Amino acid sequence: MPNISTAVDAYNLASMQTIVPISGFDEERLRPPFHLRFAKNEAFTGIGMDKPMLQTERMLVLTDEKQVLCIYPYRDSDHSKIALQTQNAVIIGYGAPGISQEQLKEAVEITLEYIKRVSGGEKETLKIFTKST
Repeated sequence: MPNISTAVDAYNLASMQTIVPISGFDEERLRPPFHLRFAKNEAFTGIGMDKPMLQTERMLVLTDEKQVLCIYPYRDSDHSKIALQTQNAVIIGYGAPGISQEQLKEAVEITLEYIKRVSGGEKETLKIFTKST
C-alpha cells in the first residue's frame, strides 16, 4: 500500500458513510481463524494507547489464534494495525442487529473501492460470515 494514512482514512470514511463499523489489519500480523467471543481478562493495547488495559469478561472481542485484534467493534489492536510496511490488509465490516448481510457486503465493497482509489492494490476475496458459519 503506497500511502497508508489515506488507506486508513478511506476505510474510516466508508464506515462513517455506511454506518457500519470497519477495521483494517496488517495481514502478516494475523493468525486465522478469527473468533468473536467475550474477553477472558486479557491485556490489550489499542492503537494510540500508552499501556495495555485489562479487558473485562463483559467486553466482546475479535481474536485470532494468538491475540485480541479489537474490542468489538470500535478499538483495534496496535499490534495488528495497518502501518507503513503493510503490504496486504484484511478489512473487516462488523454486523449488528438491524444491519443486513447485503448492507454489510456493500459497506465492505465501498471500503475496498475507496482504498483502491487512494492506495492502489487489488481485492482478493470477500467473505460474509454469520453465526451459522
